[in-house]
Amino acid sequence: MKYWWLACIFFSFTHITIAQNTGNNPKVLAYIAQYKAIAIAEMQRTGVPAAIKLAQGIFESNNGESKLCLQSNNHFGIKCKNDWQGDRTYHDDDARGECFRVYANGEHSYRDHSDFLKTRPHYAFLFQIPPTDYEAWAYGLKKAGYATNPRYPERIIQIINEYNLNEITLLALQQSSTNAASNVLTATPAIPEVTPSQASNDIKFVAPPSQPTNTTPATEKDEEEDEEVIEEIVTITPKKDTTLTVNDTSKQATPSYPQGVFMINGLKVIYAEAGTSMLAIAQQHNIAYKKLIEFNELPELDILEKSQLLFLEKKKKVGAQTIHIVVANETIEDIAQKEGILLQSLLDFNRIPKGRQPVTGEKIYLKGNSPTTPKLIEATTAKNTTTTS
Repeated sequence: MKYWWLACIFFSFTHITIAQNTGNNPKVLAYIAQYKAIAIAEMQRTGVPAAIKLAQGIFESNNGESKLCLQSNNHFGIKCKNDWQGDRTYHDDDARGECFRVYANGEHSYRDHSDFLKTRPHYAFLFQIPPTDYEAWAYGLKKAGYATNPRYPERIIQIINEYNLNEITLLALQQSSTNAASNVLTATPAIPEVTPSQASNDIKFVAPPSQPTNTTPATEKDEEEDEEVIEEIVTITPKKDTTLTVNDTSKQATPSYPQGVFMINGLKVIYAEAGTSMLAIAQQHNIAYKKLIEFNELPELDILEKSQLLFLEKKKKVGAQTIHIVVANETIEDIAQKEGILLQSLLDFNRIPKGRQPVTGEKIYLKGNSPTTPKLIEATTAKNTTTTS
C-alpha cells in the first residue's frame, strides 16, 4: 500500500501522454486539411455528413496511403458492382481478386461515394437521420451492409471524436444556412405572367385582386392574405397518364411466406424484399456473399431488384413434389426458386433449352424426365401490349 502513490503518478502520466497524442497524427491532419472542403461541398450537395465522409475516407484509405488509394484514387473501398462503367482494378478483400473502382482523382472518389449512398435504396434510411448524429450514421452504415468489419461503427466514431470532425459537419450546416439567408435577401421572386387566353385545364388563372379604394394601411393579416393570392396565381397540375394497357397479365399476386428462416424442399430459405442488400443478408445469416449468390444462381448484384426467395443452402437436384403447374408469367427460373431445385436439373428433366420458357398451365417435372416434350415460348415474348396516345 505504501507505493500506491507511485502507481497513481504513473497512471496520471500515462493518461496525460495518451490525451496529448489523441488526434495529433500529422498524416490524418494532413488528410483532413486536403479533403475538408470537398467533404463540406458533398454534404451540401447530397446530405452525407462531412464528418462521416472524412472518417470513412481516413479509415478506408489509411489516410490516403493504402495501396488501393495510391493506385486507384479509391478512398472508400467501393467495389465495381454491376452498374460501374469506369476503369477498374483488382485487389484481395473479402475474397481474392475482387473488382474495385478506379477514379481520376480524390474528388471524383468523394463524389461517387456520395452518389453511391444517395442512390441505393438500402441506404435511404440514413438520410432520415440528423447529419450531426454521427453515431447513428456509423451504425446505420454497418446495418446496411457497407462494411464486413464488425467493429466498423466504433472505429468511425472513434476517428470523428479524436479529430473533432463533427465540427466540420456543423460548419457545413452553418454555411448552408448563411447561403440560404443570403439568397432570401437578394433574390427577386419571379411571378409568371399568365393571361386569361393562356388558361387551360393544366393552368388555373386567378385574376389579381382589385386595388382597395381607401388608403388605410394594410394589417399583417391583410398582407398574409395577399401573399396567399400571389402563391395561387399559377397552379401547374401534372398531365394525366394516357397510356392504355391491353391484356396486362404481368402482375402476379404477392406470395405469402413466413418471416425469417423457413424450409422449402428441406432447405433453409428466406423471403427478401426488393431493395435489400445482398451483403447484409449474407452477414446476417453468416454466409459468404459469393456463396449466397451461388446458392441462388444469381449474377453478382448489390441489391435485390425484385422481392424473391433466397436459399441459405445449395439447392437440390430434385424437388419435394413430382410436378409443378406453370402459372401466368412464371419463368423456369422462378420455378427453380419456388421448388428449391437447381435450374439445370429443371432444364434437363423437361428438355427445355436455355432461352426458352414453359407456357401457362404446363406441367414441369421436378423428379425425373418428362414423358412428353413441353410447349415452349421464346424468353423475349412480350407479356403485354400497350398503346400510347
